[in-house]
Amino acid sequence: MQLRVGFEIGFQIPQDVVVVALLRPHPSRTADVRPGGELSAHSLDRPLVPHLDAFGNLADRFLARAGPVVLRSDLLVEDDGRPDPVLPAVGASPLESLPVEDLAFLLPSRYCEVDLLGDTAWANFGHLAPGWGQVQAVCDWVHATLTYGYEHASPTMTAAQALAARAGVCRDFQHLAITICRCLNLPARYVSGWLGDIGIEPVPTPMDLHAWFEVRLADGWYAFDARHNVPRAGRVAMAKGRDAADVAFTTAFGDAPMTTFEVWADEVVGG
Repeated sequence: MQLRVGFEIGFQIPQDVVVVALLRPHPSRTADVRPGGELSAHSLDRPLVPHLDAFGNLADRFLARAGPVVLRSDLLVEDDGRPDPVLPAVGASPLESLPVEDLAFLLPSRYCEVDLLGDTAWANFGHLAPGWGQVQAVCDWVHATLTYGYEHASPTMTAAQALAARAGVCRDFQHLAITICRCLNLPARYVSGWLGDIGIEPVPTPMDLHAWFEVRLADGWYAFDARHNVPRAGRVAMAKGRDAADVAFTTAFGDAPMTTFEVWADEVVGG
């Protein structure tokens, strides 16, 4: 299956500002991307040159001059077309044998207050065997507990605040699930990327860049999605980190008001 994924994001820059963008496909998908349509920025003095950030994501740092700036990408990505796997027999990885680099995904982070939600996690899920089934139970609970809606969006909402409000957007669903998993000693990380309406009826909301999460189980990392809570096909990851603070689409070190935001993620018919 072939996917067309991309975006056009515009800013009106009042004065020169440095920006870091995490808007390229994650290195794990590099081999699937056809040449052409790479990230570009209208009105920059020089071409974008990516670097690897602390979490292994492809990041771009650039100086945006005062005036309009438009970031654009339009890519063709090969995908196996299979929905997220469902593997109930997969267990957890013993803490003493976890790769050292995965330990950070057990700790509290900006939006994931592991130190506040431990009692909630163990009271609801401590009776379950560690592993796939326990993670799926967390997803079921988060999906049923929070009400989704753009009107609930807040850039400062944390997992504990989303639980108190019983509402949020996709990032809040994932933050709460990540936090509960970490409380249960399951390493969990946040993922940003594209997810189109592949193999399902079109969703009657504007296309957006999506968030899901991954959990480290016995034999590797697996994708889960507490927002949709059903296996989905066509996920194209952009960036992975502890939570949304690590994988913001753009971080401006100064004022950079957004003027346009358009996203697409579609299956190419016959591709």
